[in-house]
Amino acid sequence: METPLLNRSIVSLFFLFFMIIFQPSFSAEQCNPKDKRVLLRMKRALKNPSVLDSWDPSTDCCNEWNSVTCNHETHRVNSLTISGGLQGQIPRQIGDLSFLETLVLLKHRNLGGSIPPTISRLKRLSYLTISSTNISGPIPNFLGQMRRLRSIDLSYNTLTGPIPSSLALIPNLTSLHLNRNKLTGPIPASFGQFSGSDFDLHLSHNQLTGRIPASLGNKLDFNDVNLSRNRLEGDASFLFGRRKRIRALDLSRNMLQFELSKVRFPRTLTWLDLNHNRINGTLPAGLTKLNFQMLNVSYNRLCGSIPLGGELQRLGYTSYFHNSCLCGAPLGGCK
Repeated sequence: METPLLNRSIVSLFFLFFMIIFQPSFSAEQCNPKDKRVLLRMKRALKNPSVLDSWDPSTDCCNEWNSVTCNHETHRVNSLTISGGLQGQIPRQIGDLSFLETLVLLKHRNLGGSIPPTISRLKRLSYLTISSTNISGPIPNFLGQMRRLRSIDLSYNTLTGPIPSSLALIPNLTSLHLNRNKLTGPIPASFGQFSGSDFDLHLSHNQLTGRIPASLGNKLDFNDVNLSRNRLEGDASFLFGRRKRIRALDLSRNMLQFELSKVRFPRTLTWLDLNHNRINGTLPAGLTKLNFQMLNVSYNRLCGSIPLGGELQRLGYTSYFHNSCLCGAPLGGCK
């Protein structure tokens, strides 16, 4: 009678020991099963690239998979950041990651095709970066309906066509980078309606044409604006003003034409590049009051003496050369 009882006790103790030792491994899986299935389908659609080798079905996607982050309370995938190594097209299954807040696809030169419409299903998405890829086609209109977006970066791709005016309808957008593409047409007049504060607008290195819309002058809190290397023409003086809070403005290598003498500069301005335009007039004395890190007005039609003071002489010869009749230090003396 004692032997079976002893055996049962040993078995019970062994079972208890087994549960204590191995229970954590059973409960460690935090990844939501639906999200895990979606990610594995994406991996298969991308033909199992080496950059996703850690995406092993037998491991926890929240804790052991590279490029994946989960919310610590809900354990739903809320961030996907993949740099380098993808090829093919962006998998349509990405739209099934319904809790995604951040999507970053960066430096994938063999990733092509268009931006899939399934991304429009990511209603929680706040940060969208698809940059330095071979993505082509138009900027999709559905982005303007994704109201939680705070940042859009589609730079360094081969996107074509016009810029959708609906992007200005995104209420909390504070950063829009569309630079280094092949975009055409004018800058939408609606872009003066961006409601986000300290706004960064980068549209450089495209094929944009026409006049800069005067509505952009209505927004007082642009932070960094880069419209360089396009085919923009006409006036841009309305982008300046003492009440503005802009810190950096690059309008270089366009066909802009206005009189610089009448411009009043915001005190926040530390970076100004106007080179290779058709700007005339003289350099205002107000430039001496600004703490410039960079100023370039070369290759324009400016005349008169360079005001003395501030940072203007420290900036050097190349900031001013190739103008009609600009003179004074650091250029040659005025006659």
